[in-house]
Amino acid sequence: MKSPIDSNLTDAQNELYGWIKKYMKEFQHSPSIRQMMQAMGLKSPAPIQSRLKHLQEKGYISWQEGKARTMQIVDEIIEGVPIMGSVAAGGLIETYSDVQENLDISEVLKKKNIFALTVNGDSMIDACIADGDMVLMEPITDSYSLRNGTIVSAMVPGLGTTLKYFVKRGGKIFLEAANPEYEPIELNLEEVVFQGRLLAVWRKCSNYF
Repeated sequence: MKSPIDSNLTDAQNELYGWIKKYMKEFQHSPSIRQMMQAMGLKSPAPIQSRLKHLQEKGYISWQEGKARTMQIVDEIIEGVPIMGSVAAGGLIETYSDVQENLDISEVLKKKNIFALTVNGDSMIDACIADGDMVLMEPITDSYSLRNGTIVSAMVPGLGTTLKYFVKRGGKIFLEAANPEYEPIELNLEEVVFQGRLLAVWRKCSNYF
């Protein structure tokens, strides 16, 4: 089964994606790997896991590898800000480049190139940013214009990306948490790439900014 919007998927990916959408629409939950294997006529989970990984990388599903029941399908009627992956609100994690879904807030946004990240961790909890929230970020074009106290998504090459307060003191950059359990991350300016500054927080359970 092919969806008309899936032109950049392979036939095998299209077939699985179409079947998953149909299954989730009917049963209101995601299928197991075994169910997907049976539906695709496969005897090994490896091809299913490979197809799921590609579907996630191409932005069609949100999925934690090895946990099929965590799968979510991109809602076809949603149009808006691309969710570019996850950002750590704890320690540093590997950067994700997968577009997982779109967040429709076009009526309240006027700026260009806005993107969204899903928060992992609780280091920004005292800033009312919790694990699982989505943060809307404005790209940073000039890191020298950043003011102390700005919440930023920052990438440390080779280590990962994190959401923290930006603080500059004595020629050093500090990425500070909004949770006393986390120590500040001290860096030189040339060691960090600032991806965006916080515009808004989206919490799916209550749908508010």
